[in-house]
Amino acid sequence: MTESKKFQTVDFAQLKEIPCPCGLTKRAFLEDVDQTASFHIVKINKKSRKHYHKKTTEIYYVLEGDGFLELDDDKIALKKGISVMIKPGCRHRALGDLTIINVPVPCFDEEDEWFD
Repeated sequence: MTESKKFQTVDFAQLKEIPCPCGLTKRAFLEDVDQTASFHIVKINKKSRKHYHKKTTEIYYVLEGDGFLELDDDKIALKKGISVMIKPGCRHRALGDLTIINVPVPCFDEEDEWFD
């Protein structure tokens, strides 16, 4: 990642995929804990685990694939072009063969992933 006073860039081709509750992810803009948001590309897999966040709002955007998103007691269909805002406290998991963009606000914090 290159950094200057007023902008940051990242080459996702240079990032390694790491496991996450939804599958595999590449995460950018995590270095500053006071950052407004981070940006993730997530490959959803069949082992996706339902979880929630106490502080974080997440915005999902489906890049490719089809599937579903469980949101508390609701289930909505996902396909390319669909975007969903998930507010704190909403238990959620994505299901299907999907690649999504996830924008956590504030910046992703591993300590704010909760499981029942």
